[in-house]
Amino acid sequence: MDISKKIATRQSYGEKLAELGEKEKKIVVLDADLSEATKTNIFAKKFPERFFDMGIAEQDMMATAAGMASCGNIPFVSTFAVFAAGRAYDQIRNSIAYPKLNVKICATHAGITVGEDGATHQMLEDISLMRTLPNMLVLSPSDDTQTKWMIEAISKLEGPTYVRLARLGTPILYKEEQEFEIGKGIQIGDGIDATIIATGVTVAEAIMAKEELENQGIHIRIVDMHTIKPIDKEIIIRCAKETKKIITVEDHSIIGGLGSSVCEVLAENYPCKVTKLGIKDTFGKSGKAEELMKYYGIEKEAIITAIKT
Repeated sequence: MDISKKIATRQSYGEKLAELGEKEKKIVVLDADLSEATKTNIFAKKFPERFFDMGIAEQDMMATAAGMASCGNIPFVSTFAVFAAGRAYDQIRNSIAYPKLNVKICATHAGITVGEDGATHQMLEDISLMRTLPNMLVLSPSDDTQTKWMIEAISKLEGPTYVRLARLGTPILYKEEQEFEIGKGIQIGDGIDATIIATGVTVAEAIMAKEELENQGIHIRIVDMHTIKPIDKEIIIRCAKETKKIITVEDHSIIGGLGSSVCEVLAENYPCKVTKLGIKDTFGKSGKAEELMKYYGIEKEAIITAIKT
């Protein structure tokens, strides 16, 4: 893990999208008056004829993207997660997921790590909303390398996709030659004392916790669950059988998100106790991202405490 350089996954998304625009002329990009923040402005500068600023009209944007997809285009649609998954849910459900159209919803600024924007902009329910939709692929990358691989992969897949991206910069965890597969979690380490299943910005926190615990003689493993749906049942069941504890960590509500997904798998296949670290049925607060992660118990120290408890 390279902690000397931190890159927000929204930045990685914008850079990769512009790169893909040169190769795939069917890609069109829609944004809702937030292109500078979502980083779709990188694509817009290179391909202005294929970029559409829809204004503060997220519902219209999703419906327009559905229409474009029905004509053979590959629309990438971006805005903040609270507006994408929340405000435009009806259009995503009925105009994109139901007809199984090839729309890529890449929502940035997800979770409490939006920071100072506060509760109204801290989307803590989007994984829950999106994973319950039939036909929807749900992805949550953890670093720059993984995000770029993921954006290229979904550009070649047919069907609706929701990608959860962060505002907060995260360390580079993977090398460019790392192999990724949608639907397959990545195991880091093989300790048997505990398994931490994490996603998005919390994966780096889990890795830091792992490194500190190893110095104390506690050996754990991490599963980077970059695909929330379809979730990797095999790795969840295997880790539950091989380790003494299962802990999930997410920058999302513990209701309906990664933790719930893991519990659903284990309840049906290998019942065991699961400790869920995440936002516990409450709204967020305004503050610096790092302070909020500590306040809500989803950073390194909280993970260490959960393993030792």
